[in-house]
Amino acid sequence: FPSHEYEGSRSRNFNEYQTETRRTAPKGTQKENLINYALGLVGEAGEVADSIKKVYYQGHELDKDKIAEEVGDFMWYAARIADELGWDFEEVAKENRRKLRKRYKDGFSEEASRKPVDVNG
Repeated sequence: FPSHEYEGSRSRNFNEYQTETRRTAPKGTQKENLINYALGLVGEAGEVADSIKKVYYQGHELDKDKIAEEVGDFMWYAARIADELGWDFEEVAKENRRKLRKRYKDGFSEEASRKPVDVNG
C-alpha cells in the first residue's frame, strides 16, 4: 500500500482516527446513524469480497490499492459505530486483541477455532 504523508509522518492511533471520522460523518439521530453505518460496513465488506472474488474466479489482476481503499472505508464505518455508541476505538481494538490472545494462545489453529475458550470469563 503506498505510503502517504499525513500530518508529517507521525503515526496516528485509532482514537485520533476515530476523532477524524467525525469531520465527515453525517448529522442524524443515533438510530439513523447506526443503520447507515451498519449498512455501510456490510457494503464495504462486500466490496472487499467482490474484489477478491474477481481475482480468483474471474481472472482479474489483484489490485491491492483498491482493496486497501475498501478496507479503509470499512474502518471508517467501524470507527463511526464505535463513536456513536460512546466506545473508545483504541479500547475496542485492545479488547479484540485480548480476546484473540486468550482464544489462540499459541497462534491460530484449526483445532482452537473449533473449540474456542470462554473469552468473556
